[in-house]
Amino acid sequence: MPEIVFITGNPHKVLEVKSVLGDSVCIRPVALEMREIQGTSEEIVRDKCRTAAEIIGGPVLVEDSALEMHALNRLQGPYVKAFVGATGNLGLCRLLEPYENKAAEAVCMLGYSAGPGSEPVLLQGRLLTSQGQIVSAKGISSFGWESIFEFESETLAEMDVQKKNRLSHWFRDLSKFREWVQAGGSGSYSCSGSS
Repeated sequence: MPEIVFITGNPHKVLEVKSVLGDSVCIRPVALEMREIQGTSEEIVRDKCRTAAEIIGGPVLVEDSALEMHALNRLQGPYVKAFVGATGNLGLCRLLEPYENKAAEAVCMLGYSAGPGSEPVLLQGRLLTSQGQIVSAKGISSFGWESIFEFESETLAEMDVQKKNRLSHWFRDLSKFREWVQAGGSGSYSCSGSS
């Protein structure tokens, strides 16, 4: 079973990754403070993956989540963590107050590198709905903005694990990564869009 270092400081993400990947991969979490470049989700994850692989000296898995608000021309995108850190979820909701359109999309980008000098493999997934919207916070979540992203009258924070995983961009990306690892991880693998 291969060991992969998962770059995160969030213990809840570690539990989710281990629950999806199961015995196919041995995950060792490491919290690294790394600079984050400004760019698209793909550019950010590719850079994080290369940098982490150099620091760790072996295989790494990195993740970046984005929340795209349609009324704001898909802002905050990959910078949502900084926005939530600066304004909180209430601040994100207030940004949309002047707009009728509260539609939003959740996007996850995973990056895997076999080690230093190895070209990162990227996987992107979008939440399986175009009907998500931003609402006042409901539910308790360990994942930033999940309490303000609503689908079918429930925020992600209010959903049970099975329903959330059925929709989740994060769960689907990890499942595809697990399949890729189980198939030997050979060749390039990239997934984009809803699947």
